Amino acid sequence: MAVKDWVNKCHFGDVRDVLRQMIADGVKVQTIVTSPPYWGLRSYLPADHPDKAREIGSEPTLREFLDTMVGVFDLCREVLADDGTMWVNMGDSYSSGGRTHARDPDNKNAPVGIGQRRPDTPHGLKPKDMVGQPWRMAFALQDAGWWLRQDIVWSKPNPMPESVTDRCTKSHEYIFLLSKSERYYFDQGAIRTPLSAETKALSFETMDFKARDRYKMPDGWDTGAGAHGLFHRDGREAGKPSHGSAAARKARASTASKSVPTDEINGMRGTGVGWGYADSEPKPRTTKKAGPNAMRGQGQNRAEGGGRSNREGRDMATVAMHANTANKRSVWTVATEAYPGSHYATFPRALIEPCILAGAPAGGIVLDIFMGSGTTAQVAEQLGRKWIGIDIDVRNKALQAERLHQPSLDLEAA
Repeated sequence: MAVKDWVNKCHFGDVRDVLRQMIADGVKVQTIVTSPPYWGLRSYLPADHPDKAREIGSEPTLREFLDTMVGVFDLCREVLADDGTMWVNMGDSYSSGGRTHARDPDNKNAPVGIGQRRPDTPHGLKPKDMVGQPWRMAFALQDAGWWLRQDIVWSKPNPMPESVTDRCTKSHEYIFLLSKSERYYFDQGAIRTPLSAETKALSFETMDFKARDRYKMPDGWDTGAGAHGLFHRDGREAGKPSHGSAAARKARASTASKSVPTDEINGMRGTGVGWGYADSEPKPRTTKKAGPNAMRGQGQNRAEGGGRSNREGRDMATVAMHANTANKRSVWTVATEAYPGSHYATFPRALIEPCILAGAPAGGIVLDIFMGSGTTAQVAEQLGRKWIGIDIDVRNKALQAERLHQPSLDLEAA
């Protein structure tokens, strides 16, 4: 099929077969946002389904499940752009020692899979042990060649109640950010968060620098090289002016000019954009224009034809944005959403919106290999991205149609 025949559709079948067909057709996506089935939790397919034996999550052992997931994501890597990212949501479970499901079928616990014997306790674990499948999967993917860039904690303010009495109620899951390459597309500006008034007052972009320069370090701290704020080895040391004060800058300049040769100072300077790139053989400064997240005070030139700049070479619009927003942090508090359809594992739309905004430009293609009810596709459409879905259960087609009945925005990257 042509690429256009893949886009904005869900393709039903075993995920491995569909991915191989995408590879054969030369399909490439910008980002992948998905939530795989958990191992040993439930079966989504009826007993007479033709792909029942291949259902992911029903493997006899945890090791086989992890091997299956590595194989699936190896195929994903083939359809992912070289600068693409993958966002994988997964929660954890507990070893149950071969017990059967205790709950009876009802509206929330449909009969599919109920009554089946849970897998035996995995080798190396004990009954009641946390399985640790999110991290086991993340490390397996890292070993398989993926860059494991971040663990994002999905904090649920309205978690599912639990009747346990010997541990806390579980109220979080993980989203792992992985990439195909060391450098990849990531639109940090699209997901920056507003600063609170308290944080803004302490921001280096907005605070009173003259007032800051009057601060001094607390008495008793070791400020020598390599001390890292420990108590002084030779007793108390009177507090000194802060690192950024005029007095401290004058003292450092005087000390450097007296004790360190000029060529040695040059060898210690950064050799890339920003500080911290001192090499044994320094390279010339890069001529690359600074991006919108360039560090303050480095003096990089603004892009030609850009807006007004301040004395440090940063575009004033960028300065204003950074003065009022902050990088998104790695704990995302998002309430779970009620879903009237007959699907168990629907993640909230607000949870994956940042993944899509940061992972794909307007008009880019988002892939969900376990599409289920179609949350990823719905959010992608609302944000003006294209999407491709894969699902093994054709019964989800009606749920997806209900979520995607409105026409999508058709945006292209500027």
